[in-house]
Amino acid sequence: MKDSPTFRVGDSVAAKPGTKDPDFDIEIGGWQGRISEIHPAGNPDTVTVAWDSVTLRQMPDWVIAQSEERGLNWSLIGIEFRDLELADPRDTERDVAQAIEALSREHAWSWLGEEGVRIGEILAGIDPDDEMALLERWGKHLRRHLRFPFDAEVAEYQERGPLQSGDRVSVRRIFDVDDHYSIIVLLERHRRQYHFPLCDLEAVDEGLPNYELVMDYAVWFANR
Repeated sequence: MKDSPTFRVGDSVAAKPGTKDPDFDIEIGGWQGRISEIHPAGNPDTVTVAWDSVTLRQMPDWVIAQSEERGLNWSLIGIEFRDLELADPRDTERDVAQAIEALSREHAWSWLGEEGVRIGEILAGIDPDDEMALLERWGKHLRRHLRFPFDAEVAEYQERGPLQSGDRVSVRRIFDVDDHYSIIVLLERHRRQYHFPLCDLEAVDEGLPNYELVMDYAVWFANR
């Protein structure tokens, strides 16, 4: 470690022991990165540090998840000069970019809160932009965990068709995974059967696992 008090953009620095994160009040002593910005007059004792790849990969998952939920940038921190000391670099900027990409994929749904954490666990390892792969994972997960039949209610306005918002139905099984309407279920109402998008339904019994499963899927579908 060097002990020069002068900092420049690009310098590798580490947080001194005892330093706390201002957003989460956790110890970040030893966390390391590079100075990306020295703040202008008005707040001259503060810099922005971009965390290095080692720190990013060691960062607690809950910090990244809550940062996503609160709209905070977990790869950066604003920190005072007095809380930093110069350090030897231990990676490259390419390493940082790769770490951010990997963690961003892992936490792609964390901004949705508790539902997002569960959704992230279901869709772990899948490219967030590969919608068909995501749908296939949902289909596999729901076939495995939903208990059929179950009672549900049409939760979304229907522009046309025999079923309308508020109608009670019995969901019998998953019929298909479609690249346009997503997961289609077979349901019954008044002894008639229909094919209907699962994302427009809400399970009736909030005390059963089906309720959370269907809700999480609907939240994902609305925010994909």
